[in-house]
Amino acid sequence: MDIPFEPIVFGFKINIHLILEYLAFFLGYRYYAYLKKNSEDVIPSSNRLYIILGAAIGALLGSRIIGVLEHPFAFTNQSFIHAMNSKTIMGGLFGGLLGVEIAKKIIGERHSSGDLFTLPIVFGIFIGRIGCFLTGVNEFTYGRETNFFLGMDLGDGVIRHPLALYELIFLVFLFLFLKNQLKRNLESGEVFKLFMLFYFGFRFMIEFLKPNAFFILGLSTIQILCITCWLYYYKFILKAMKNAR
Repeated sequence: MDIPFEPIVFGFKINIHLILEYLAFFLGYRYYAYLKKNSEDVIPSSNRLYIILGAAIGALLGSRIIGVLEHPFAFTNQSFIHAMNSKTIMGGLFGGLLGVEIAKKIIGERHSSGDLFTLPIVFGIFIGRIGCFLTGVNEFTYGRETNFFLGMDLGDGVIRHPLALYELIFLVFLFLFLKNQLKRNLESGEVFKLFMLFYFGFRFMIEFLKPNAFFILGLSTIQILCITCWLYYYKFILKAMKNAR
């Protein structure tokens, strides 16, 4: 199989990444609905819908804004509409988090709502990353040129770090770890916080393997967002460190 993988069906070239992206949303939501049905949710269904709406709006705005900031030079080379098509899951996650918190303040909901979303989010990201891997260099999820034994030709004739493949492996272990944490008597919302900290930590490290062209203080936009996420959860981090001691 060649990468980028662009199958032809009935004479039409199929955008496999787009299909898997939609599939990630659909299956992720179905997984969430299954977990909700088989768990005791302390948040009323009406409030849960507002929370999902807040998450969706926040994720949409966050993914676009961070996507543009990751490639700010796109505005000089492309139209505004085309540049705004840039998006990233990192901005979507953090924007969704802020959207949820704003929605909860508006409706007066005080219970933590993230744990029920955690595994479906990881599952959805996994499916989406398969699409990124199959898309190769047509999507900015590839790495720098390398002699590492896992290096691959992702479509441009250069042996590169297959970052999407690295992330797929990481997501498998993260999913198993978080699923085990859900069985423990952790406080509500802590499993979601663990997901955000571990995933953003992984993305911070793997950014060093990407051929980024825009930096602030030597860090990429995604890395700055990762640090912002850690600062957002600083109380939880200090609590975890205290409990570890």
